[in-house]
Parts: sequence; C-alpha cells; structure tokens
Amino acid sequence: MAESQNIEWKESWRDEYLKWICGFANAQGGKIYIGTNDDGTVIGVQDSKKLLEDIPNKVRDVLGIIVDVNLLTEDGKDYIEICVNSNSYPVNYKGEYHYRSGSTKQQLKGQALNQFLLQKTGITWDSVPVQGVTIQDLRNDSFDIFREQAVRSKRMDKKDIDATNEQLLDSLNLLENSHLKRAAILLFHHNPEKWIPGAYIKIGYFESDSELRYQDEIHGSLISQADKVVDLIFTKYLKADISYQGVTRVETYPFPKEAIREAVFNAIAHKFYGALIPIQISVYADRIYIANDCIFPEDWTINDLMGKHRSRPYNPLIANTFFRAGFIEAWGRGIEKIKDSCKEAGNPMPEYTIKREDIMVMFKSLVSSTDQDTNQATDRANQGNDNSIVTRILKVIQEEPSLSQKKIADVIGEKYSTVKYYMESMKKSGIIKREGSSQKGKWIIL
Repeated sequence: MAESQNIEWKESWRDEYLKWICGFANAQGGKIYIGTNDDGTVIGVQDSKKLLEDIPNKVRDVLGIIVDVNLLTEDGKDYIEICVNSNSYPVNYKGEYHYRSGSTKQQLKGQALNQFLLQKTGITWDSVPVQGVTIQDLRNDSFDIFREQAVRSKRMDKKDIDATNEQLLDSLNLLENSHLKRAAILLFHHNPEKWIPGAYIKIGYFESDSELRYQDEIHGSLISQADKVVDLIFTKYLKADISYQGVTRVETYPFPKEAIREAVFNAIAHKFYGALIPIQISVYADRIYIANDCIFPEDWTINDLMGKHRSRPYNPLIANTFFRAGFIEAWGRGIEKIKDSCKEAGNPMPEYTIKREDIMVMFKSLVSSTDQDTNQATDRANQGNDNSIVTRILKVIQEEPSLSQKKIADVIGEKYSTVKYYMESMKKSGIIKREGSSQKGKWIIL
C-alpha cells in the first residue's frame, strides 16, 4: 500500500521524524510505521522496546503533544505504530511549522504560515482588527448603496438598515472593541488600498492576447466596486443586439448578464486579498475571462467545487455582507446559478481553470468573433450619432448645464453611480469640467 495523506512508512527511527509527526498533528492526523519499507512491507526494527519508551517522551518534550505508540508484530518481526491525532492548536518543531499535504510534508512559511495560524486559532483573514482607522473615516456613499440594496433583498431587519453606521457595522459583526475589522475597511472605506493594496478590479478589452485596446480600473470600497463593475462591462465593453417585440425595445447581449454578475460578485466576495493582486477581467470579442486569487478549503477537490456544496467562504464577514445586500447567495449555489443562466441564454457552459490558490472562469459569446468585431467597427463609424451614456450626458448638459449628477442620472434613466463614474472619467479626459460650486455651479463642455 502506498503512502497517503494519513500513512507514512519508515524503515528505521530518526529524531527528524518528529517533523513528520508535527505535520500530521497540524493537518488531519495520521499514522507513522517504523520498521517498514516504502510499500508497507514489514522488515522489522531494532530496539523496538526502547523506541516504545523513547518516541512518546521525545514527542512530548519537543512538540508538546501526546501520541499513542504501539508495538506490533508480523511474521515474527517487530515494528512500531505511531498514532497522531489532528491538533486543534498549532504545533511547532523547534519554531518550525510543518504540515502534511497528500503524501508529503511541507514546512509552512510566509503567507501560508500566516493563513495556517489564523485558521488554527479560529480567526478568519477578514476578521482581523485594524488599528489607526475609525468609523468616522468611512464615507456615506457605500453605506447608502448597501442600505438601498439591503432594502431590495429583504435580508435585513428594517431597524438594522435604519440604524447609524456604527450600529449597522456592529450588526454585521464588522467591529471588535470599537475597532474596524479588515472586512469593514474593504467593504466601506473609500480607499481600502491604503491598508490592503490590490483591492481593486482591472478590466481590459483585448483585440488579441497581446493587443490591449483599452482598459479601466475600478477602485474604492467593495460595495461601490460591486455597484459599478457589471454596469461598466455591459455599457462600455459589450454591445447589445437590438430587436423589438411590438413597440418594446429588447437588448440581447452576447453573454448572460446574470451569469457575469454572479461570477464577478463571487470573485469580489471570495477573493484572497492577502495576495495583493487585483481581480482581472479580460474581455474579447467572443469571450470573457474573470480571474482572481482565492484559497479553497483544504479538504475540497475540484469536483466538490463544481458540484453541489455547502457554502464555506474564505471571507465569511465579506460574504455575509454581500449576502445581506443581495449580491450573492449563502448556500454555495453560485456556480450552479452561473451554469443555469448560461443554459437559459443559450450560451456554452462556462469553463473553469482551478488551482489551489486561484480560479479563472471563461464565458463564451453567443456570437462569433468576426460578427462581434463587425458590430464594433460599425459602432466606431457611427460614434457621432450613437445613444451611449456619454452622448446622452452631453446632450443633457447642453440643454441644462446646471443639473447635478443625480438629476442627470434621473433624466437619462441610469443609476447615479454609473453616471458619476462616467462623468468623473469625462472630467479626467478633458471632455467636461465643473465651474462653480456643487450647488450653484454648472457643467462646461470643453
């Protein structure tokens, strides 16, 4: 029988095998057999009775744990069985932390060690308190978006939604002794990258793998990112096929919006922010890739993830807040919803590339690459007369330059956050500027 996650064969005892015992204790537990060859055949061991006394004493003195050590006999040959239980607290060998993974022993270092220690102490990455930032440092924008979404989702009591920002954070378990947890800063601070670099989203439109046509970066709180990103993808990066049912205008996109939305929101909620790498969305004429760093439960396989499974979020506080806002589900149904949405829209099933610490999903378009390129070329030729958000904003400003961004959003029938995002981009690009105060000023088309 070959070595496995829980079995290790050794011909003779060496004190360095205390590292293997440490690895078993920090993982799922297991057994080490002394006096066997690599396939488990018993070859016998010398001084078996002495080892029966020495091994448990060394384990206790060096590792600080108790193991069962048994003397076994087969065909007249003695061999030793060491039974190691999984320990609820981290076990170290002279300051080193070892871990059993598959049939190998690994020494944990860096981020892997930090993650292991957090898990063993019952603390999640997003629940660690952060010093030097207060509730007063948080802006109301993200709270307003959250409250609006929570009212729609009906997943919070009205008294919690109507409470103060501090009370709302406390009801979401985002405070610890009045200190904001990492999740609170990521979810509601306008610049979480000050503490957690890489907490943003990159979107790019690619002509080919080596040719990037244009790109955007979405920064800010996770709540505001979630509010902006899907709208941006479907207004700037994708073109809808327009048809009419009677007098009703019907827009059909090459990708199912519900599937893209679910994939993006799950990426935001479950991303491993400790990797300091942004979520990356690559849009092509005929496909979309959504990639992010994440950490799966140790005992999960790819089949577990792709099949029906219970929810075990890496960031439970972020995931809970997204659930309360109606952004994601709490039952581990995200991938099933994505597949169902693609099937209903007639799109091919999404393709997943899954590794232990990152995941990428590819959506295929309803239309061919050639058709999509033709449509976009036609758009560029008719940019002067299109009905884009930018064009509609400019038309409103021409007619009523004193309107606020919120009023402009009402006039053109778009979300306030979407109009605000586009107008900020237009200001940076030198298309428009604001003259005077926010109350009595006016917009100027440059």
